Amino acid sequence: MLHITLRQLEIFSAVAQSGSTVAAAHVVALSQSATSAALQQLEHCLGAPLFERAGRSLVLNDAGRALLPQALELLAQAHTIEQAFGAQSAVLPVRLRVAASTTIGSYALPRVLAAFARSHPQVSVDLQIGNTREVAHAVQALEADLGLIEGASHWPGLQVQPWQRDELVIVSAPHDPLVKAAQARPLGAAALRSARWLLREQGSGTREMVEHALLPRLHQLPSAATLGSSEAIARCVAQGLGISCLSRVLVQPLLDAGELVLLSTLLPRMWRHFSLLQRAGHRQSPTLAAFVQTCQAHARGTPA
Repeated sequence: MLHITLRQLEIFSAVAQSGSTVAAAHVVALSQSATSAALQQLEHCLGAPLFERAGRSLVLNDAGRALLPQALELLAQAHTIEQAFGAQSAVLPVRLRVAASTTIGSYALPRVLAAFARSHPQVSVDLQIGNTREVAHAVQALEADLGLIEGASHWPGLQVQPWQRDELVIVSAPHDPLVKAAQARPLGAAALRSARWLLREQGSGTREMVEHALLPRLHQLPSAATLGSSEAIARCVAQGLGISCLSRVLVQPLLDAGELVLLSTLLPRMWRHFSLLQRAGHRQSPTLAAFVQTCQAHARGTPA
């Protein structure tokens, strides 16, 4: 725990440069008694006197001479930081740490990163990709300044801010037998329960949202395989290994290319929300606030 303060070092430097507490008091805008008290407190914290009296003047002793250049360097650094953050025209180069779940990091976030890089070229963004649980842990452990997740957060001490809406769609390969059946009649719960489902792993926001959307209607969701990547699931579905319920953001390029098709079902349209995740009560830096603003400006769909 630090016992000395920048204010004490500022007063010490003023005394050292002016030669008296009376003159230094005018420089630091304090009374002479307050200046003397601060100097005495600094000497007490350091356990050594810093001046010798020569008539009415104070002269640095060996300890004071050793401290002065270090004090001046610290004060100069503090002044630089103050100027960088206080002046609108001055910008301090910084690194922003962002954690995002797989679908968001791969498909929704790149356009945000590009826009932010154009408006804040002095800021570097380090992006960490993981599932929703891993993103929440990174924010909780202060390993990330901001998290972007699919669905809700169940972790204490975290603040969730709605970002954008994404549709969940049921897809299959064009040659899957269910496609022909769905063309004749939209698939009901019985047909969907008997299908081979490819699902994300437990802890994934996509898995949680799919179960939340489908289990109340299907009552069970048999998993033919579990994969740790939504993109891998989409590719496996395109090869005819089963069907899945995935983010429209993710599968749209494969739908456009004809590698996947939407299955017609009797289920209502399903939506989920992407959210921004921060530590509760954590004050945003100007850089983080600007990044959040960029996220909101490039949101798609309707926030929750």
